[in-house]
Amino acid sequence: MKQSDKTKEILKKVRQIEIRTNRLVTDSLTGAYHSVFKGQGMDFEEVREYAPGDDVRAIDWNVTAKMDRPFIKKFREERELTIMLLVDLSASGGFGSTHESKRELAAEIASVLAFSATKNNDKVGLLLFTDQVETFIPPKKGRQHILRVIREMLFFEPKNKGTNIVEALETLNRMLKRKAIVFLLTDFLQGPNGKLPDPEDRQGDTIFRTLGLTNKRHDLTCITLSDPREAELPNVGVLTLEDSETGQIVELNTSNARIRNAYAKENQRRLDMLNRGLRQNGVGVIPISTDKPYVNTLRLFFERRSRRR
Repeated sequence: MKQSDKTKEILKKVRQIEIRTNRLVTDSLTGAYHSVFKGQGMDFEEVREYAPGDDVRAIDWNVTAKMDRPFIKKFREERELTIMLLVDLSASGGFGSTHESKRELAAEIASVLAFSATKNNDKVGLLLFTDQVETFIPPKKGRQHILRVIREMLFFEPKNKGTNIVEALETLNRMLKRKAIVFLLTDFLQGPNGKLPDPEDRQGDTIFRTLGLTNKRHDLTCITLSDPREAELPNVGVLTLEDSETGQIVELNTSNARIRNAYAKENQRRLDMLNRGLRQNGVGVIPISTDKPYVNTLRLFFERRSRRR
């Protein structure tokens, strides 16, 4: 394919995502997003002379002492937020047994969040990672910036295949000094056997501690991506499975009900451990599967959070 044709195809895909996600945001999510993310506090604006009816708790005693008459501090609501999207580009994201892969689904969900942030007049930044940070786009506003973010999520070609969530979070914590709303989009599959992190093993404990630290510095929500074929095996006889990140190959006889049941049971145990570790560290979780609509799940999460504010 010529470079010009490739560019046209990229622009067409980005435009399709923009149209689809913009419609979803307008129809379903704008109000829910806005009700949750209203600003993180109050910014100091000015000092003015006290007037009858003002809250005495706002008196600035230092200025009052200097001027020999009462002055109060005025504040304004801090409206501008920073939204950071951390998207896992490791090879396991290329898997999908339905109409789209986990990576494609992650890009679409992140696009919805980006457009929601734009309608709320928030800044949006992007960090793409595998087992290293692949690229970082600093937070900015504006449609052209959002389109660049979408283009990178859809078409960026990572150098590596593995996963290192800790490295991505530590990089974020170093680079962002002010508090941000952080969405981590990942399937959490990492390690030599594509394992979900377990809070009871050493590597898993490191991941959860880093997630907890990030949540204390920022406002972290994990969007956990999965595919139905990762939860249960089909009954199709001998099945060859390849770990997309390590290349390891395993053969399973899926005609054996005990093997299918053991696979499903082990996967559920891993999911339970993952969710327990996230809850213990106070991290919000939005589970998303490639075979189910995600808009209602996002809206319900925002609505529940709004009721807790």
